[in-house]
Amino acid sequence: MTSSNPDTQRSGPAPLAPALEAPCADFTDSLGQHFAYYADTSAGATRPLVLVHSINAAPSSFEVRPLFEHYRAQRPVYSLDLPGFGRSARPRGPYSAEGFATALGDFIDKVVGQAADVLALSLSSEFAARAALAHPERIASLTLISPTGFSRRPLPSPRTAARLHRVLSLPGLSTLLYALVSSRPSIGYYLGKSFTSAPPAELIDYAHATSHQPGAPHAPLTFLSTRLFTPNALERLYAPLTQDVLVIADADPYVTFERLPELIEQRPNWSHLSLGPHRGLPQWERLEALVEALDAFWRQA
Repeated sequence: MTSSNPDTQRSGPAPLAPALEAPCADFTDSLGQHFAYYADTSAGATRPLVLVHSINAAPSSFEVRPLFEHYRAQRPVYSLDLPGFGRSARPRGPYSAEGFATALGDFIDKVVGQAADVLALSLSSEFAARAALAHPERIASLTLISPTGFSRRPLPSPRTAARLHRVLSLPGLSTLLYALVSSRPSIGYYLGKSFTSAPPAELIDYAHATSHQPGAPHAPLTFLSTRLFTPNALERLYAPLTQDVLVIADADPYVTFERLPELIEQRPNWSHLSLGPHRGLPQWERLEALVEALDAFWRQA
């Protein structure tokens, strides 16, 4: 006999609640990648804004929630849950920088339908730059918050990264490692390093929830192997950009920016603001200053 008690019938994690109080839909790109996005297009025919979360053990559109809420009354605004994260499909893979860039480019082309301003966090800055190079007509400007790719420290070779990914994918090791990095204490610790004060509890709660969905380990383990990073990103991805680019970077526990000044000096379409103090998530700690800087940048761009 089957118990009628709902608590005994429930198995696995609860379905992931929406990260944003906005319509959420699905899109399939030209590579067959299925992913979710949020949209509020009620503000009319001004230039759209597309927001892209970072890449780590537990990212989602919740990371950009303050910006989505601020701009939804002013312009069409979209936020992607990249493949493998949030409410998107989470297959075993493969996951790649090229795949994430294709997802973003196809989304702007097919769903947004016109050139958009794109704001991306951390490693997703490299994906946004890659998409902007491939399809410059789709991306009008780029805002990169704590972007990767400006460190002087070299990345592991592609062969080393592939070997590391194979090791991290070993069934026993991958389960143990992901259980450690996705635990609530671990999420609280690592998010805490990205704030000058205590991180919001709601951000920790959602990160924990999204990191415990079926298939959640697959994309983060690829990230941990370093396979999603582009070697020589400054020369290959950033320097060739023709769009106006604003970098928001102060201090960050995971990213360094030693090579950023040389690019700013060489490329007049690039600019940089610190908006400190923050540690990589100014949309949560410095929202007023951030939106003032963004509005000024978009007026100029």
